[in-house]
Amino acid sequence: MQLPWLEPNDPLPDAAMAWGDADPVPGLLAAGGALDVANLLQAYANGIFPWFSEGQPILWWSPDPRMVLQVGEFRLHRSLRKTIAHFAAGERCEIRIDHAFETVISHCSQSPRPGQTGTWILPDMVRAYTALHRAGHAHSVETWVDGELVGGLYCVAIGRAVFGESMFARRTDASKIALSALVCFCLRHGISMIDCQQNTAHLASLGAHEMPRADFVSHVAHARGLPGPAWRFEPVYWNQLLSARTFLKT
Repeated sequence: MQLPWLEPNDPLPDAAMAWGDADPVPGLLAAGGALDVANLLQAYANGIFPWFSEGQPILWWSPDPRMVLQVGEFRLHRSLRKTIAHFAAGERCEIRIDHAFETVISHCSQSPRPGQTGTWILPDMVRAYTALHRAGHAHSVETWVDGELVGGLYCVAIGRAVFGESMFARRTDASKIALSALVCFCLRHGISMIDCQQNTAHLASLGAHEMPRADFVSHVAHARGLPGPAWRFEPVYWNQLLSARTFLKT
């Protein structure tokens, strides 16, 4: 089965045309095209994302099933709840949004990943998502302690469709704190789901699960048309998790 090759101005194929389990690389949709703001918005709005390594062309993906985190199903383990409560009460601890986006994506590109010898967050990707950030569709959620950026994540947002990209931590649990803050932000603003793209044991331990691609694409089609929130974090948002009576004991 031949993989479609895209010229810079070509539209992306429909997500349903991605390779399946019987094909060489399940989830792979196309190669080539352009990493500009318009193309990235078209991709995410239709359940597609870019992912490629150094020496490869731009590769576009739409896995089936899709890993997602329903924010109402976020697993707040007892130890993480204690960490968040301590962080939320700390006078020199804060969550910032979009304060240091370029630093966050740079740290994400340098973070070692289990089983990986390199990074997919290549200079072209950094430039593309920085441009997407300046266009108002990519955001960083940042963990700050004593005036130091110690962890965070970046994501893509179109309306109320949110797509997680990558995290980093320079201190224990700093990336989990940032993810918990994003969950609180989403709960506060009526955002029901965070796209996680790929299935990992770490994401599953936090409550993420797989859903059929068709259902995911349908969700995005609805959520992208809803008015997006103002991307800022208020400390009161922690109550979305800390005031909940149910959490895991482990």
